[in-house]
Amino acid sequence: MSKIFTPTNQIRLTNVAIVRLKKAGKRFEIACYKNKVLSWRNNSEKDIDEVLQTHTIFTNVSKGQAAKKDELQKAFGPKDDTEICKEILSKGELQVSEKERQSVLDSQLNSIVNSVAALCVNPETRRPYPATIIEKSLKDAHFSVKMNKNTKQNTLEAIKMLREHLPIERSRMKLRVSFAGKEGGGKLKENVIKLANKVEHEEWEDATLHLTLLIDPGQYRVIDELVRNETKGKGLLELLELKEVVESDELF
Repeated sequence: MSKIFTPTNQIRLTNVAIVRLKKAGKRFEIACYKNKVLSWRNNSEKDIDEVLQTHTIFTNVSKGQAAKKDELQKAFGPKDDTEICKEILSKGELQVSEKERQSVLDSQLNSIVNSVAALCVNPETRRPYPATIIEKSLKDAHFSVKMNKNTKQNTLEAIKMLREHLPIERSRMKLRVSFAGKEGGGKLKENVIKLANKVEHEEWEDATLHLTLLIDPGQYRVIDELVRNETKGKGLLELLELKEVVESDELF
């Protein structure tokens, strides 16, 4: 029986997600674990070894053909293999089937819509838009998810496009939350503070705690429901003002 011969520069991989980058006239590919590429791009996965099946750079993953050192040197310079893999991960295009691509796009769009709802408000009502309105407006604006960009980058692009179709601004709410200590205790205070970007002021008046917070708009309903449930409707939320967030501010 004849044996199948595999050249030494060929590596066989299975259950692989391929990320491809064309550079210096050559095609370079890396082999990743499925569902990990987007996690890396969204910074929820920070361990490169959890993303890559191997640190080898390929010219063709499917055929197991590894890239030559001189090709890598010409395209990427003196970077080591791990740094090259990170560049391909960041700038390359994820190769998936049409069905997989649509599933990824739908998931990404849902994340973007939720991010916009959490970070923006209608300046006329001073309240966040429902996710359904944001999604419809994005479709009307012909917004398309860029698979080589992370959720933050796609969200910022979505907000720019939405401004041409509906009144919207990126803001944080300044909120005053009040409740009696016996109604919520330390646990309610702790949970409310976790949902805030910043605690601007904290004071006790008799037995009532007053917290002045800066929050993302999308957290308003969450805090409102939390306080109402924990205090049986006796807690109080007051919207003090909206603070505009400039483009350079970190929102995520």
